[in-house]
Amino acid sequence: MHGFVLREPGIAVHDADKDEALRRLRGGHREALRGMGVDDSLLVTAEQVHGSKVGLVDASVLQHPERWPLAGVDALITALPEVVLGIHVADCGAVYLVDPVHRAIGLVHSGKKGTELGIVPFTMAMMEMVFGSRPRDLVVQLSACIRPPAYETDFAARILDQCRVAGVPEGAIHDAGTCTSAHPSNYYSYRMEKGKTGRHLAFASWRKPVSSGGE
Repeated sequence: MHGFVLREPGIAVHDADKDEALRRLRGGHREALRGMGVDDSLLVTAEQVHGSKVGLVDASVLQHPERWPLAGVDALITALPEVVLGIHVADCGAVYLVDPVHRAIGLVHSGKKGTELGIVPFTMAMMEMVFGSRPRDLVVQLSACIRPPAYETDFAARILDQCRVAGVPEGAIHDAGTCTSAHPSNYYSYRMEKGKTGRHLAFASWRKPVSSGGE
């Protein structure tokens, strides 16, 4: 289960302070999660410093919710059912990594800097090391993000190339090609709004398997 919360009409975000923007949008983001039947109290987010560190969300992390968002990381991985991974973006890409074999997921914040650092293939390597996830078993989805000609670097294309090189099958790599700057009614754009904008919540979670009558 995954989603991407679009621009929230009626909520004005006109300052450049990220924390203030997220404070104003928090209610709408959590309402979107609850609307999909998700326990928003299990939402774990990343600090996002445009680096290449990956945070493992395990039982020990859940015992200390005051530590969320996880400091110093730009990607999150987990195999715990019902935990919701979340990152915030406004032009950068949210990359969903799903391993249906080991029921593990990753969610990555990858803009220009993160892509140059190879955070997506590094997250795949971490998933393989921790969960046994193999690139050939992954399904990858890239969110809407800024693209040329609105941005000088086509980091979206590079992310897709990194996935192919890592061994993800072509048919398992998905990207609608949507540019955030081209659809201001639906998307926030840090570049076009000169930093005075909101943030989308990208989220992903495994639901617990449905019981089949006790079998």
